[in-house]
Amino acid sequence: MPTQWASDSASVVRPAGPEYDRSAAWEFFWGKHYRDIWATPITAPVLRLATAVPGGLHPLQAGGSYQTRTLRLRAASGKEFVLRSVDKDASVALPPGWKRRLLGDLMKDQTSVAQPYGAYVAAQLAEAAGVYHTNPRLVFVGDDPGLGKFRAAYANDLYLLEERPDGNQTDIASFGHSPQVVNTGRMLADIHQRPSARVEARSYLRARLLDMWLGDWSRREDQWRWASFGQSGQVRYRPIPRDRDQAFFLFNDGVITRVVSWFVPKYQSFHASLSARAINGLTLTARELDRTLLGSLQAEDFREVADALRLQLTDAAIAQALTAGPPETRATIAQRLAPLLRSRRDQLPQVAWWYYELLAKKALLVGTDKAERFVLSEVGPGLLRVKIFAQRVNQADSLVMERTYNRRHTSSLAIYGLAGNDVFELRGSLNNRIKVHFYGGAGQNQLVPPAANAALTGITWHSNTADALSQKRRGITVRPNPDAAATANARSWMTRYRL
Repeated sequence: MPTQWASDSASVVRPAGPEYDRSAAWEFFWGKHYRDIWATPITAPVLRLATAVPGGLHPLQAGGSYQTRTLRLRAASGKEFVLRSVDKDASVALPPGWKRRLLGDLMKDQTSVAQPYGAYVAAQLAEAAGVYHTNPRLVFVGDDPGLGKFRAAYANDLYLLEERPDGNQTDIASFGHSPQVVNTGRMLADIHQRPSARVEARSYLRARLLDMWLGDWSRREDQWRWASFGQSGQVRYRPIPRDRDQAFFLFNDGVITRVVSWFVPKYQSFHASLSARAINGLTLTARELDRTLLGSLQAEDFREVADALRLQLTDAAIAQALTAGPPETRATIAQRLAPLLRSRRDQLPQVAWWYYELLAKKALLVGTDKAERFVLSEVGPGLLRVKIFAQRVNQADSLVMERTYNRRHTSSLAIYGLAGNDVFELRGSLNNRIKVHFYGGAGQNQLVPPAANAALTGITWHSNTADALSQKRRGITVRPNPDAAATANARSWMTRYRL
């Protein structure tokens, strides 16, 4: 269908992806997905760069992931926006040559697994959930001279226009009025370099539960920005999820795509019920980030956050969110998604418990490049308590974090000190069958055993040449650190993230 312009040229009518409308036989094998919504003509306002905001919008840089085309824009005020293509093309991830010729059209066709207007609904649901979010709006960019050198590649298409979460965002409520929004790399470098910088773990957990509820599996490190707030020498970060391209992902409704989903765990389709297996798949792309940022939370934190989120996501909030997006597709989307969202919402406490169990089984705690003291003690049958203190010159050590592990849920705990002269202190008997691994990192680190009559089992000290074990004890195994280069400091630790 050709693009139909309104008489005043202020809007157009066109489908987002008419090419995804395929035969019943094709849908049987390759999935129905959201093909009907992609093929529905919708009305979109025309964005004219010269008049979109006072002083106009000026293109800066083309970019995007392997599927989405993006274009960064800057206003005269210095504020930045981004255009993100509604239609995608995963075939560009294939190397040029026979593979792209053979599989390119099929991969392009599977763009229909994404709900093209899901980002609008997701933003409204994030607002109801108390999670920061971008504010996308649908626009059509014609053959606009303001595109300059990007005109050939970006003209005559549908886009999401949204604020770019970066720098000073004190005027944006959905970014928490943060004076400084940063990317994931900068946030991780900061929290690993000093104990006075931390992510608000419960805020991040709320955002991750929202991801699971929305069925959004694509949450790699670059899909986040971080609102920072400073006070009295402390910095706290809160998450801003972005790029909701895969929310409401629907893949396994064809014979062949269902088989593929068995071998690609992250491809979890948006259905009424969830399972522990589905949660494992949905969280794979952000697993390293989760293990780092949620390591301080107890099972009770997971339960409380999930219960609060379930109560906030009322039927009325869901219904209101489903009024977002083009009017021509609202009824279809609401009829399809509303019952699924309500069902999945009621499962949030169970979802949180499944994810707690998954993360707790092989737990991880990470220090910083400053000196810390890690104190371990047994506080009941099968219960291991860990306290992390920041060491301070001529002052009492400051408690940074405390968590208790239960051997019923945790089989092993790895503690990484990173740089700084860290102390790992064992108090009393530690005989709870949780295997503890210490990695000192750079610096002159020390492992301090308990009194001679205390029983110890399952302690492994992965030491570097400068480290010291104050007293050899049965129950403590000393081994060279096999990952010394990767665990030495914050900079080396960052290699485990996809940045």
